[in-house]
Amino acid sequence: MESSSMSVFSFASVAPYLLSLIAFLVFLEQISYLKRKRLIPGPAFVFPFIGNAFSLVRDPTKFWDLQSALAKSSDLGISANYIVGRFIVFIRSTDLSHKVFANVRPDAFHLIGHPFGKKLFGKHNLIYMMGQEHKDIRRRIAPNFTPKALVAYNSLQQVVILKHLMAWETLAFNASPAPISLRLLCRDMNLDTSQTVFVGPYLSQEARERFNHDYNFFNVGLMKLPIDLPGFAFREARLAVARLIKTLAGCTEESKVKMEAGEEPRCLIDFWMQETLREIAAATDSGEPSPPHLANAEIGGHLFDFLFAAQDASTSSLLWAVTFLDSHPDVLAKVREEVAGIWSPESDSMITAEQLREMRYTEAVAREVVRIRAPATMVPHIAGEDFQLTESYTIPKGTIVFPSVFESSFQGFPEPEKFEPERFMENRQEDRFYKKNYLAFGAGAHQCVGQRYAINHLVLFIAMFTTLLDFKRHRTDGCDDLSYVPTICPKDDCKVYLFRRCARYPSFS
Repeated sequence: MESSSMSVFSFASVAPYLLSLIAFLVFLEQISYLKRKRLIPGPAFVFPFIGNAFSLVRDPTKFWDLQSALAKSSDLGISANYIVGRFIVFIRSTDLSHKVFANVRPDAFHLIGHPFGKKLFGKHNLIYMMGQEHKDIRRRIAPNFTPKALVAYNSLQQVVILKHLMAWETLAFNASPAPISLRLLCRDMNLDTSQTVFVGPYLSQEARERFNHDYNFFNVGLMKLPIDLPGFAFREARLAVARLIKTLAGCTEESKVKMEAGEEPRCLIDFWMQETLREIAAATDSGEPSPPHLANAEIGGHLFDFLFAAQDASTSSLLWAVTFLDSHPDVLAKVREEVAGIWSPESDSMITAEQLREMRYTEAVAREVVRIRAPATMVPHIAGEDFQLTESYTIPKGTIVFPSVFESSFQGFPEPEKFEPERFMENRQEDRFYKKNYLAFGAGAHQCVGQRYAINHLVLFIAMFTTLLDFKRHRTDGCDDLSYVPTICPKDDCKVYLFRRCARYPSFS
């Protein structure tokens, strides 16, 4: 009894000091935040340590809309906030976004892809490379996206798209009279496409199922608080990435064996390994050591980067393409007329690379979809050192900076809120005149190396979807509002009614 009383007494005696210490630390944190924020718009008070993290996780659309509104209220075009112990700066200004993209180097900005990306992707990921090392890796990646390689991918993409569109029609028939949601269906189609195009022959059906399971863990973890402890989604995501990279490293090894045996490339990793083996042979012939960064695990990590970039961004674009085509029947009619003059499903032949190039209006639609709904709305960087962003504001070291490519898409272009594919046609060429505002594929040293592949995939989907199927959106209030999952998608997951439009599906044999 006496011991218990002593414990209560001891705690009661130190409690005021503990509370005073906590209050002092909170005060210091608040002063630090205000010192870094200075006069740029942002919350006047932030919660200790967590800042506004709960607001971001609970409703990311509302959070970033507020940051955008704050930035718009400032002549500088920037705003501030505080998330899980990190000071952040949101950049709405296109010119300042370009300034960040142009200064990716050790003493300025480091691309991070995700606020806590190094824990997820690993420190040696392609995202975090810079300088000559980064240039060398991009040079090795370039053969994966040559015209010859893109032709090979073109066939693989169409086979997968056709398979899924046929399945969607069956799902829609069985669900009738209710609509079906396209978001997860598009995600699964894109994952199938990415697996087939990148490492297709080297993934068994069982490996694909494990891959899909792990990728789902990764996707969920991206949107959760970065708590790296057992039972938390972020930990599950990190472990899933490690398993995915291990699987892709195994595919890399198998591809090396096939290419060394002189077989023809059938997927992206084959084109990559074919060039890699040539590079190793050239180094051996000249008596030089083998080039760096050729380990299977490292290449597996780069393959995961491609898959991540192709997967979620492409899913977003496909969904918005359906959304805007439904709400713009005149555009849909022009697409169908153009495609019908070039390709017929009854021909049982695939859309060739030449035919794809002829679909100029359909490509303009694809580019306008990407402009008006840039899938990855922001490209996070971290300030490696203090950086003078403007004459009146210096970004403090350690700040996470969010240049908004989404906001840039609504600057410069005439009537930017209007969905108007004609802006990308030859007679207007707004993609040239307002090139600095078209940042959906990034800019600078880390500009997307696979953007031609991404546009081709979107054009193929639009051409086949609109030709093979009739569709109608199930429209409700707010159904087209933005939802972050983690790229932006329609809030209702793009609910549609689908019906077969063609007399019969093509037979790609």
